Amino acid sequence: MAKQLQYDELAYYYDTHPTEEDLMGETAVHAALIRYLMEVLSWLFDQQGCALHENLNFYHTPYWKELPVAPDIAVVKGVDFEWVRSWRVGQTGPGPHVVLEIASQETWSKDLAEKPSKYAKMGVEEYFAYDPNERPLLRGGRRLFGWRLDRVSRSMHPLPLEPDGRLWSRHLESYLVPDRAYLRLYDRAGQLRLTRAEAEAEARRAETRRADAEAEARRAETRRAEAEKQRANAEADARRAEMKRAEAEKQRADALAEKLRSLGIDPDQI
Repeated sequence: MAKQLQYDELAYYYDTHPTEEDLMGETAVHAALIRYLMEVLSWLFDQQGCALHENLNFYHTPYWKELPVAPDIAVVKGVDFEWVRSWRVGQTGPGPHVVLEIASQETWSKDLAEKPSKYAKMGVEEYFAYDPNERPLLRGGRRLFGWRLDRVSRSMHPLPLEPDGRLWSRHLESYLVPDRAYLRLYDRAGQLRLTRAEAEAEARRAETRRADAEAEARRAETRRAEAEKQRANAEADARRAEMKRAEAEKQRADALAEKLRSLGIDPDQI
């Protein structure tokens, strides 16, 4: 479990001094995508122990002036989130299982060329880099890149894109799917991974649909009962009409028989 930095523990220089990347600005699309992915991942791991960190300094040596890496998003499974100043792999907790970097003009070349090896040294098991810019920074327009750690060689191996341009993350148990300014996560059944707000809104919509369906079922039952009542009433009316007709026929027959008798004719002999 991650622990709070104690006064007698190693203090890293760059925990209190900015790195070159710290001094770079952040575009609105970059910030929006990080917030979105953090919300999706927070809900995805809501019932599991998982530390999600945004732009936290990660170190892997005791050298006090080690230059850290600060992933846009780091996912450390099996560790409860705690407020830590920085993360030393092997002391604070294990290395991230998944790292995601979001492209900016200043860092994209390093994200693709240098960071895979840096993350491999830290034991990062999956690394994904995504370009959300309206005009992709690379020629050819490719937005999504992925690597997976080879435990034997301790190096990152590139992941080939599937024909539809997506990548599978074992640790996120999700497909990463480019969607222009957004990187979406889908489960194997093709269901979009939602944020908590989206999931709760969907639950409310589902409850509304269920209540509407139950109300419609009740209305249908009322209509059926009313139709059954009308059918029964119609049958009763038909029986009464038949009884009236039969009674009228009997009365007519009785009147005719009486007339015949008055004429001295026995109707039973006709």
